[in-house]
Amino acid sequence: MLSMILMLTCFVPFQTQALPSADSKLSLDCKSAILMEADTGKILYEQNAEEALPPASVTKIMTLLLVMEAIDAGCLDYDDTVTASAHACSMGGSQIFLKEGEQMSVEDMIKSVVIASANDAAVALAEHIAGSEAAFVDQMNRRAKELGMEHTNFENTNGLDDTASNHVTSAKDIAIMSQALIQYEKITEYSSIWMDTVRNGEFGLTNTNRLIRFYQGATGLKTGSTAKAGFCISATAERDGMGLICVIMAAPTRDIRNACAKTLLDWGFANYGIYAKQGERLEPIPVKGGVQATCRVSYDAFQAVVPKGSISKIVCTVDCPESLSAPIQKGSAVGTVTYSLDGITIGTKEIVAEETVDRIGFWGIVIRILQIASVS
Repeated sequence: MLSMILMLTCFVPFQTQALPSADSKLSLDCKSAILMEADTGKILYEQNAEEALPPASVTKIMTLLLVMEAIDAGCLDYDDTVTASAHACSMGGSQIFLKEGEQMSVEDMIKSVVIASANDAAVALAEHIAGSEAAFVDQMNRRAKELGMEHTNFENTNGLDDTASNHVTSAKDIAIMSQALIQYEKITEYSSIWMDTVRNGEFGLTNTNRLIRFYQGATGLKTGSTAKAGFCISATAERDGMGLICVIMAAPTRDIRNACAKTLLDWGFANYGIYAKQGERLEPIPVKGGVQATCRVSYDAFQAVVPKGSISKIVCTVDCPESLSAPIQKGSAVGTVTYSLDGITIGTKEIVAEETVDRIGFWGIVIRILQIASVS
């Protein structure tokens, strides 16, 4: 195997504010918190992140995820009409005051849930998709298990918990479902709106997430509060090509919740950055005993979250053989690209064959010999 070591240098933004270092313990006035990098899912900070707690309206992240997946699967369309049931209209708390039998587009229902945290719209969407809220909640719990959310049990679609006995999730699980939801660009398009309207402009929506207006780079995502849950938020933000998901649970007040989220996001942006390396096609590798003389090979792009001061220290090592032996299947691994920091591997990518190269047969060899002879 040949080894080629590439030293790659990236620009590190100058920090204008003094914030705790990456190994500092933050003082967050809440029961639970977590900070996740949005693309890689890497956990950057945890505070009691796996305790199951009431999430209030942050529950709606899973509701919205199932709605977006239904749209993505072609089972639902933004222009479809949703008819509000008596049950949906009976919800209290944040709402758009649906009337029984009132009809509204899926898109306006989604906007109402994302921006204004409308409990009635969340139930109406759930009933439209699954036939009943209970059936939709079953889907929510199944999806939670599929995503690896180990400390979650949903009892409704909106997080109202006056009558709930075990409607809980954890900060880590919220981060997991938030990461899944923000893959849908339409969600962050809505969650970054400060004010909007539905009902042909007759009913105003104001974002329950004040960070959208007052925090640089904020893109969403969902707030929640009840007497049982305290004040919760899943806050998403992006700066300098890095997206963060910050979850705060059971803060004593709305302002403290927002301050905790700001502190944790500031800490993440100050201390971490994205190392990114584009994929590359290497020189074709000679093939022994193949119907063709060489095989094209390449590796995919790689990115990792690392301490900002370490980005320029990352070493990329490309290990690839001098030759290959046929047969070779397209997509098969023929080498490895290893990324390391201070001698520790932070990630790898396979070098794969871009084409199939069959073994040459007897008559193929004969033809090749004759072709060589005719040229000479």
